[in-house]
Amino acid sequence: MAHSAMSGSGTTAGDDPLRTAVWRLRSRACWTDAAALLERLAATDADAALQRATLLVERCLYTERGWAAAEDALRSAEALAHDDGERGAAACERGQLAYASTLLGVRDRADEARSALGRAAALLAPGAPGRALLDFRRGLMAENLADSPQAARAAYRRAHAGATAHADPLLLSFTWRHLAGLALREGELTEARHGFAESLRIREELGYLVGTAPALASLAEAEPDPDTAARLRAEAGRLFRLLGGVPTWLADHLATAA
Repeated sequence: MAHSAMSGSGTTAGDDPLRTAVWRLRSRACWTDAAALLERLAATDADAALQRATLLVERCLYTERGWAAAEDALRSAEALAHDDGERGAAACERGQLAYASTLLGVRDRADEARSALGRAAALLAPGAPGRALLDFRRGLMAENLADSPQAARAAYRRAHAGATAHADPLLLSFTWRHLAGLALREGELTEARHGFAESLRIREELGYLVGTAPALASLAEAEPDPDTAARLRAEAGRLFRLLGGVPTWLADHLATAA
């Protein structure tokens, strides 16, 4: 289904001009503009409604703004969903929005996030395209809210395998990065550096500009050569400023590294 590619793990696959335009805007941190392109279609089409909600949920995570718009879009997507796949994908997005709210300290919605992701797991069949994204998001919950790196690693590995099976390169860039982050925590610098480098390579190949600065900053953390690390952080800072200071949570990291 098309929505699996838009739910935080998509590319410009295919020649559809609308999809390509949406991807280009999304990758440059123009989520509101990308969502506007889908607005008319999203009024009646479940897949477009979910894509639009996905964009606005992602905007919340990267900018810490637009929560009400994301909620509205998500309710519309939930209302239009008519089969288990669409309901499961919408539940996965609701879980992500609640996770982002909790992670960023907007409002503690951890119970809602767990409930929504559990609902998604019940609705999405094993091997379904959206299952890999669900596994990844369960890994985020385990790592960042439950402080359970072992559970996170298992979920990320399932997501990595699913993203590989379904040829989902952007999701692979996320699983590489988060597996590398766990390796770094354990002092496995070679493994961490490899994972961060793979994540960066994929994002550069896809033109996922908004995700490139975090990938550069992460690679710098695992880089033993101080000059190379400084160069990577400087490039991350340049992209961060170019995109108007998103993702917002990268600011503190860059300031500390400087």
